[in-house]
Amino acid sequence: QVQLVESGGGLVQAGGSLRLSCAASVSIRSINVMHWYRQAPGNQREWVAGITKGGGTLYADSVKGRFTISRDNARNTMYLQMNSLKPEDTAVYYCYIVNSWGLGTQVTVSS
Repeated sequence: QVQLVESGGGLVQAGGSLRLSCAASVSIRSINVMHWYRQAPGNQREWVAGITKGGGTLYADSVKGRFTISRDNARNTMYLQMNSLKPEDTAVYYCYIVNSWGLGTQVTVSS
C-alpha cells in the first residue's frame, strides 16, 4: 500500500497563496493518474485536480485558472499550487494515488 503524506496547509487571507505537497512512499514515475481532493465541513469530498503520467492536467471548474497541479517524479511528490484563494476554498485537502489516501492537510482562507 502506498503511504502518502500531505503538507503545506495553513491559514491564509483571501487572495493569498499556498503550495501543497503530497509525498509518496513509492516511485510515482509510472503512475498513470494522481489526484487532489478536498472536503469542507459538512460537505462530501470533492475532486479538485488530476495529473497524468505525461503531465496532462484537469481541474474542477471551481479552481480552474487559480490552482496548478504538478508532479516531480524524482522526488516522488505531487504539488498543488493554489493562488487567489477564496474563503470557499477552506477544506482539508487530500491526495489520492493508486487507491490510497493521505491524512490530509487543512487549508483555511479568511475573508
